[in-house]
Amino acid sequence: MNTTISNNGLPKFTQATSSSGNGSTPATAASAGSASAAPQPDDQLKLTDSARALQQAARADEAAAIDPQRVERVRQALANGSYQINPVRIADKMMSLEQQIGGTGKA
Repeated sequence: MNTTISNNGLPKFTQATSSSGNGSTPATAASAGSASAAPQPDDQLKLTDSARALQQAARADEAAAIDPQRVERVRQALANGSYQINPVRIADKMMSLEQQIGGTGKA
C-alpha cells in the first residue's frame, strides 16, 4: 500500500530499506543527523530591543494585574456606602475606549 503525504515545501526524505545495502535504518540515519544539530556550548541567544521591551511589559502586566489593597478599599467603601461614582470619568473612559477600538486615535 502506497500513501503519499504532501511535504508542504519541505525536503523529501526517503525511507531506507534493508535492500539498500548500506545497513542504515531510518532510526540510525535520524540519530546521525540529530547528533550534528546538538547545541554547542558557545550557542548564544541575543534578543532585540523590541523583544526585551515586550518581556518587560509582560512582567509589568503580571505584577500589576490586581492590587489587593485597592480591592479591599473598594470592597469596604461599597460595604459602608461611601463609594463615590463619577459619571463624567466613566463617560470619558468609555469614549477613549471607543476611539481606540474605532481607530480614530484621539484617545
